[in-house]
Amino acid sequence: MRKIFLLLLSISLSVVLHAQNGLPKVTLKNIEGKSVDVSSITNDGKPIIISFFATWCKPCNRELKAIHEVYSDWQEETGVKLIAVSIDQAQNINKVKPLVSTNGWTYEVLLDPNSDLKRALGVQLIPYVLLLDGKGNIVYKHNGYTDGAEFELYEKVKSLCGK
Repeated sequence: MRKIFLLLLSISLSVVLHAQNGLPKVTLKNIEGKSVDVSSITNDGKPIIISFFATWCKPCNRELKAIHEVYSDWQEETGVKLIAVSIDQAQNINKVKPLVSTNGWTYEVLLDPNSDLKRALGVQLIPYVLLLDGKGNIVYKHNGYTDGAEFELYEKVKSLCGK
């Protein structure tokens, strides 16, 4: 009986751990106000970058600007999709759309004013980047930004694509 219990416990634990490997079931709004279930985000089997930022975070903005400069090349070569998640609180949320527009960012931008996704993923500091493989598994995490760090991120993306 004990062996069966341990086996069932082991299977249950592995199922729970596997389920937590992807994005959690959290609903956010995009900058157009449409609701998005984060757990259902996909990219046709290609990698996804999730970048947490705030309008007031200078390193975050430098990182997203640096990626923007090479993003079309990244997409062409690997099909990667970047989703930027603003953690600006409700009183500053109106600054996100102008920032995105001013910089010409073509990323999908989600708003996390209550830190629901941030908390669910255990994000402490920003900028914070997650890389998901084509199956939605989180395969890389990084916080902070130094000039040129986007190239290391791109090497990780390419390795997922076998390039």
